[in-house]
Amino acid sequence: MNWIEREVSGEALDALQAAGVERLMARLLAVRGVTPETLAFYFDPSLSNLESPESIPGISEAARAILDAVRAGRKVVVFGDYDCDGISATAIIVRTLRAFNASVIAFLPDRMSEGYGMTALSVSRLLSEHPDTGIVVTVDNGINSVEEVAFLKAKGIDVVVTDHHLPGESLPECIVVNPKVSAPEQFEGLCGAGVAFFLSNALVGKAREEGIYTGGKISPPLFVLAGLATITDVMPLCAQNRVLVSAALKLFRSYAPIGLKELYLRAAKTGAEVVSVRDFSFGIGPRINASGRMSNGYEALGLLLADNVEEAREFARKVDEKNVERKSVEQKMFDDAVKQLANGAAAQIIELPQGHKGVAGIVASRVLEHLVKAGGSPVPVAVVVGRHGSLRAPEGYNICEALSKSAMALERFGGHALAGGFTVKEGGMERFREIFPAVCEAWRADFADETHGTSLIDAWVKTEDLSVEFVESLEKMAPFGEGNPEPRFALRGVRFSEVKSIGEGRHLALSLANSGGLRGVWWRNGDKVEYFRRNSASVFDVMFTASISNFGSERHVEFNILDVKPKK
Repeated sequence: MNWIEREVSGEALDALQAAGVERLMARLLAVRGVTPETLAFYFDPSLSNLESPESIPGISEAARAILDAVRAGRKVVVFGDYDCDGISATAIIVRTLRAFNASVIAFLPDRMSEGYGMTALSVSRLLSEHPDTGIVVTVDNGINSVEEVAFLKAKGIDVVVTDHHLPGESLPECIVVNPKVSAPEQFEGLCGAGVAFFLSNALVGKAREEGIYTGGKISPPLFVLAGLATITDVMPLCAQNRVLVSAALKLFRSYAPIGLKELYLRAAKTGAEVVSVRDFSFGIGPRINASGRMSNGYEALGLLLADNVEEAREFARKVDEKNVERKSVEQKMFDDAVKQLANGAAAQIIELPQGHKGVAGIVASRVLEHLVKAGGSPVPVAVVVGRHGSLRAPEGYNICEALSKSAMALERFGGHALAGGFTVKEGGMERFREIFPAVCEAWRADFADETHGTSLIDAWVKTEDLSVEFVESLEKMAPFGEGNPEPRFALRGVRFSEVKSIGEGRHLALSLANSGGLRGVWWRNGDKVEYFRRNSASVFDVMFTASISNFGSERHVEFNILDVKPKK
């Protein structure tokens, strides 16, 4: 495995250093696209940096149409999705309209029987359950539901589509709010809940102007929902997303919906003072997603809308139980999926007829991760249950384009560049197996040779670079995530003065010789302890991230080791 330092422009480095930034920090910032002009915003993405919602095309028209319906007493249906982003977006708009005393209900499609987004089946159920619907507002879906929108409008029902997914060849004939269709670049990375948050701001602003709403601020808990969804939907943590996530982390303790606080207590199992991105991405988010994967998502939605402790606690218990069930099903499906991997395939297409289609996406993600760890060239992974499939792909692919080119075998498809879903036509699986890998082969030929066997690092460093003061300064670069990864470093030619297994032998603790006490943990590599003891005189290169630890007598630098290899 080659470790390659990320490329950075000399001009960008010089400009940041001229602005007073230290050399190594300047490199870290430059590779993240930070300039002297954006320096202050990057380190302090405060609420004053929040853009006006009216900057997003269509949002004023959407707010106008919704408020006209509210004023007329018409029922507003918020048509959401069953993942964390969709459920959070639904809760944002429902909470906002409830503050106006509007007639509003939430509607989520059934993943098992109706599929993703607005389909003929979900629209039929919507009209059956709510025949008095006046206006439908989609969140986190709808951009590709051209026929369904036309059907609703033919019934005399207004439709507003808010989404963030890639559009198809034609747009629904209604008011559309979607940064992927049209918006200034600072909004392009918004998730569905991010779009809903800005729509909420527009609604509140117009409602105040017109006397429809005269109450206090409703945005603090909505910041939390938008920031949570931004993390769980793996959106880039830059531009407006950086403001949303920073605010969500700061406001969580005081302003998170009571249900989220109850779920956090179950997920964290501690009373940690600081809520982190990791709490969102590995604790709260997966539990909310599990509700939609294993059921219909309404328990998670109830959690986000609950307004008393008893109700919130009960929803948190149910959502947590769904997550336990999800883990069991997921592991079984993953074990079965790995057995079907085909050597050298341009795309891995795995059929699990006995699987749970609500878990297909996360299994596809795990199989892709498995391919990466195995050292091979990663390729798109499709996990198909019945006729319904979920796709995940490595950087460099465009899943939506690949599915579009495979459309003759598909009944329905959609998603992002690196993740998507589809439904195969009756009897179309063999055709899909022919077309989709052929499409993916072209991408593999373009970039696989360049990326195979490489891992990017931010900088090669020396031990003297890693002072407590410098590593403390890294914390100011948070929140870390997609588009703003935690800095990854590498050291050349180190020896280990102490090697031991920890955590009942699961993990490996390594101390660096002649480094002033630097040490680190290599998680899930406890089985390598004897190898390093036998090679105690050998020299290694080490890849890691760095943080400050308070464990022991004084604050010190600690590594999270990512990889170790013998120095050539």
